[in-house]
Amino acid sequence: MPVILIKKTAEEPGAASLAVTVPVEQVQQAEDRATSAYQRRARLPGFRKGKAPAAIVKKHFADDIRQEALQELIRESWKVAVEQESLKPIADPHVHNLKWDVGTPVTFEFHVEVKPDIQLGRLGNFQLKRTVRRVTDEQVAAQLNEVREQKAPWTPVAGEKPKLKDLVHVTIAAREGAQLKDPQPYQLVLGEGRAIPEVEQQILGMLPGETVDAIVRFPDDFPEVDAIVRFPDDFPEEAKRGQTREIRLTLHEVKRQHLPELDDAFAREVGDFDSLDALKHAIREDLERDAEREADAKVRADLIEQIVAANRVVAPKPLVERALWVFAQAYGIPEDRMSQFAAEFRPVAEAQVRRDLVLDYVVEQQGLQATEAELDRRIQELAERRGMPAEQLYASLEKAKRLRDVERSITEEKVFAFLLSQSTVEHV
Repeated sequence: MPVILIKKTAEEPGAASLAVTVPVEQVQQAEDRATSAYQRRARLPGFRKGKAPAAIVKKHFADDIRQEALQELIRESWKVAVEQESLKPIADPHVHNLKWDVGTPVTFEFHVEVKPDIQLGRLGNFQLKRTVRRVTDEQVAAQLNEVREQKAPWTPVAGEKPKLKDLVHVTIAAREGAQLKDPQPYQLVLGEGRAIPEVEQQILGMLPGETVDAIVRFPDDFPEVDAIVRFPDDFPEEAKRGQTREIRLTLHEVKRQHLPELDDAFAREVGDFDSLDALKHAIREDLERDAEREADAKVRADLIEQIVAANRVVAPKPLVERALWVFAQAYGIPEDRMSQFAAEFRPVAEAQVRRDLVLDYVVEQQGLQATEAELDRRIQELAERRGMPAEQLYASLEKAKRLRDVERSITEEKVFAFLLSQSTVEHV
């Protein structure tokens, strides 16, 4: 029987294109299997379930049968392509230029991002410095004050203009002549930079229940002309900087925090601490652990940079584009802002791709992939810290599709342990 024909038509680091031809005989067999599957479960007038003639089933479900057969042919062709070309795909392929006429072979193209073959001649003998920043009394005090603010209740303020750090409830509407457009309610803390400066200044001069009309200007670093109030991860749009907007602003409510006293009673309220000194000690320990983690992360980043430079590792464009797409999905970037986002985040994506290439190379060469036993031990450790059964945590991670993240974390720990053992780390 004729076989599926796969021909590589284009290749570059990080991507490949393949032309696929599925012979008529296999196309017919896939259609027959799809028809039989529909025949077994079809319910058609005048026939018991599974008893309708194949010809009638095929006529009634023609489009569905064709689609099911096509999906089977694509799956089978992809298996053949991966094996024949020894591909290392990093994602499912894209199908292009599909052609399928009655009585002819099915032809199409696979476009796929693949892991490029790289050779790293030097993985060790690098000089690294590990510096742990010193935790100061001022940092402990600042963190303690954050805890204090988190515990402080918000109470309404009547008959008084708001101050910085007050929580305000406002409604902002665009004005077009006498018409109001798209009024939006917001809650924000003054001074945190979420509203454009001129809006905050207006609010600071108002009393609860007051409404004012104003013309405000969007500063050069604000996200977009329609965003009176910004949100995390917004970034400026060049074409909209410096524009003005007529608005109507209503201040509904002002709330202010009343900070609790920093004493032993506060420490007991925060957690299992006998005294304020015990709470300060715990905060210092947390900050010191953070400093240790930051130092380790900096050493790892410096090591990757030196490996990349020594081996001239290049980030293939197809993989960079995929990384940018993943970042954009994570940040919820709309299509009309994708080009600007890509321009700003491209260096980040390139660095991420180079890092992944280095780590994946070491994993393969040294056999450092996390084992099932190591994954089980890590989940057991995490479960004990959270005070829950390991089976429950495993099921939760599996449902959230986070097991892969835990496995990757273990793998990276093993990789960096190996790499750092090949170089010199000076503790300063």
